[in-house]
Amino acid sequence: MQLWLCPLTAFLLGSIPFGLIISRIKGVNIREHGSGNIGATNVLRIIGKKYGLTCLLLDALKGFIPVVIAVNLIQIEAKKVGLFHIGGLDQLALVLPAAGQFKGQLVHVITALAAVLGHNYSPWVGFKGGKGIATSAGVLLALMPAGVVLLIAVWVAVFAVSRYVSLASIVAAASLPLITHYGARFHHINNDESLPTLWQAGTWNKPLFFFSLVLAILAIWKHRTNIRRLLAGTEHRFTRKPKSGDV
Repeated sequence: MQLWLCPLTAFLLGSIPFGLIISRIKGVNIREHGSGNIGATNVLRIIGKKYGLTCLLLDALKGFIPVVIAVNLIQIEAKKVGLFHIGGLDQLALVLPAAGQFKGQLVHVITALAAVLGHNYSPWVGFKGGKGIATSAGVLLALMPAGVVLLIAVWVAVFAVSRYVSLASIVAAASLPLITHYGARFHHINNDESLPTLWQAGTWNKPLFFFSLVLAILAIWKHRTNIRRLLAGTEHRFTRKPKSGDV
């Protein structure tokens, strides 16, 4: 049951259009303003910072929560669950043998992808949705928290230099497969440097790497209109507001 229930739950949770709900509460149809996107960036731009950050958090949680549940419900023998262990789910968990590692990792990744697809193609808004950046961050935090720290650093650096949210998101998305590959190449078994790396042992998370490729391609594809605007020089750019003493 866990093998199909986790992805289904992830898609349904991921499909909740929090950006649209928040804007409706404020009496605004977010799809008729700004970029027309229901994601956190457009909510922030049109409704305000507080509501944009709330939308960002909710969109990230709807990716994070189902993947954490999946990782706890579908465990692999002799492998730690990870940073987000929910002990209360152990009795309900399906524990796969070490030989079934690929199967378990694949279901984790399918659950993550289902959450992102639910956000990007929500049935509640005509199979349309956001660009999936916040939800992708949520699922990646559950799957590879250290990698998320590096992705955030990339995003912040690009945004600080360019002031384009879209460009920062595109560069971070393109960096994801490289960071995932780097982790497999240099992460040692059980974090013991005397042991081989996951890549050398052949136990690296192959589904996660291919998921990172799909996620990067999907995120860049969803930003195709932003890419056209960037090339045309018409993309919205966040500018610093002058201080009261500035002339």
